[in-house]
Amino acid sequence: MSRKPTKSDAAKSKPASKPVEVVGQTLERAFDPLTSAIKRAALKRADKLAHAFDREPQPAGSAAPAKVDKSAMPVSPLAVPFPEMKPIAGVQLAVGRAGFYKHERDDLMVMSFPDGASAAGVFTRHGVGSAPVDWCKRHLEATKGEGARALVVNAGCANSFTGKPGADAVRRVAAGVAKRFDCRQRDVMVASTGVIGVLLDDAKITHRLPDLEQKLSADNWAAAARAIMTTDTFPKGSYAEATIDGTTVRIGGICKGSGMIAPDMATMLAFVVTDAAISPGALQNLCNLYTRNTFNAVTVDGDRSTNDTLLLFATGQSGAPRISRAGDRRLADFRDKLEGVLMDLAHQLVRDGEGATKFIKITVTGAETAASARKIAKSIADSPLVKTAFAGEDANWGRIVMAVGKADEPVDRDSISVRFGDLWAAQDGLIAPSYNEAKMSAYMKKPELEVTVDVGVGRASSTVWTCDLTKRYVEINGDYRS
Repeated sequence: MSRKPTKSDAAKSKPASKPVEVVGQTLERAFDPLTSAIKRAALKRADKLAHAFDREPQPAGSAAPAKVDKSAMPVSPLAVPFPEMKPIAGVQLAVGRAGFYKHERDDLMVMSFPDGASAAGVFTRHGVGSAPVDWCKRHLEATKGEGARALVVNAGCANSFTGKPGADAVRRVAAGVAKRFDCRQRDVMVASTGVIGVLLDDAKITHRLPDLEQKLSADNWAAAARAIMTTDTFPKGSYAEATIDGTTVRIGGICKGSGMIAPDMATMLAFVVTDAAISPGALQNLCNLYTRNTFNAVTVDGDRSTNDTLLLFATGQSGAPRISRAGDRRLADFRDKLEGVLMDLAHQLVRDGEGATKFIKITVTGAETAASARKIAKSIADSPLVKTAFAGEDANWGRIVMAVGKADEPVDRDSISVRFGDLWAAQDGLIAPSYNEAKMSAYMKKPELEVTVDVGVGRASSTVWTCDLTKRYVEINGDYRS
């Protein structure tokens, strides 16, 4: 994809033939009646479908459907306050209302970055990835992460399972942003979240770009976090400061996600920015390294999203020396703080699990390998029977043992032990001699719980975080398109 021409380019000799883009535009105009009709019909269907999702069932005798303000859902009892986030040199943010929701709320967010910024990303492994995911993966590979200039994110429409029309919509969004920010289309990252199967009406975004460009501010993190929410009940952010070779650098990030959370890189989107100067290769290595035990170690319902995206940007505006290797000793403090920010954001996804009332840490020890321990831990964390037992505040260790066995990993049945906090439920394959129902019941009433399972065949371990499964989860997802 060609870059936007500059004044100096205009002064050069004229090319012998028209650029590919001009030829393409000429052909598009030639077929304009047909393509326009197809686009209008597709957008009309998409708009009708999207609006249908905002309606409640009508009470008997009512004259008109009532609007549903999903932003008014009760805040999760496990919510944490949005942190104080200082401006990060080189990044500016703006939010606005594109109109993907009928009720009044911001649903569009833009970030801008300076020349020379680096970018890295980790994306869903879902077999039906979205058009925005395809765009980001393709252009990060093409640019090797060099020169990221902008990010645009919309809520209310996932633009997934929308075929070529969806891909074309993403391209038009990127083209519009590139024009406003005087950069190449491939330097624009795009992300979407919302209902799957609805075509993105890109005009709703591009028409808002002039206004958003005027509203860009370095101190807009909380508004940005709110703008990308869907069924989230609270905005999610994290901030830290680190030292690189004596210079203080800042790391800040926001994310969204509440249901369809089981990343394997939920609808999960996360965007993290630092003012450190880190090469794209090193940034990508850090992104890969710390995703495994943060975003890939949480689950709400075991369902992966088509749109899962983590993008990490480095503006290089802190004044710290440029680092080209992820293992550079000068990055030691930065690595720790970056992992902390990613972990904090990942935990907030679980805390906002749809209908969640319990935040649960599950650790498996004594496994043959770390991969085996991880598989067993996720089997426990994703089990509906285990999760509903937590919702009922029932220390049903039999269900946990069931989930251990169905993972089909090596275990020693006669050595399995299960502990809730400091209380033993089972030891050496039997109910623990010290088991006390009253103490266990009292422990299960806590909002934050820990379960440790030793499977008795090795020395490897793994930890996964999850939440309970309540009636509210069924209500939220049963009404999602109603």
